[in-house]
Amino acid sequence: MTTRTSTGPAMAALHERHQREDEAAGQHGNALYSVSQLARQLGVTARTIRFYEDKGLVNPSRAGTTRVYTSRDRARLMLILRGKRLGFSLREIKDYLDLYDVDPTQHTQLRQLLAGVRKRIAKLQEQRAALEQSLAELADIERQSENALKQAAK
Repeated sequence: MTTRTSTGPAMAALHERHQREDEAAGQHGNALYSVSQLARQLGVTARTIRFYEDKGLVNPSRAGTTRVYTSRDRARLMLILRGKRLGFSLREIKDYLDLYDVDPTQHTQLRQLLAGVRKRIAKLQEQRAALEQSLAELADIERQSENALKQAAK
């Protein structure tokens, strides 16, 4: 049985996916993780996860002095890591994640996500154009250098 918290569609899908994975692995849908378990599963260091906690991106529960992460925390961390891979700043990721609990319709969140994605696409297209120009210039220099060497060898 899957229980939903007040999360957006992307977070809910990740949460459900991880619950299914946990159940398939013989764990309960509301699995709890230590920082070292999550770090190992996500391919990051425990220090990275603690850094995200310090920045307010994830807020684990505590059992005494031990951090205890839920499947929801795991899903949030996966979204954070994906956002970083796609070039979003931690501020942008935090702003996006903070909207999960603010707008139950998720319209604000989706509009912000769409605006951020479009901005990132535009930036990447600019970078691609600059790279293509640099590659063309370098190919021209390479060609000129090869021709000069051929002329000098004659």
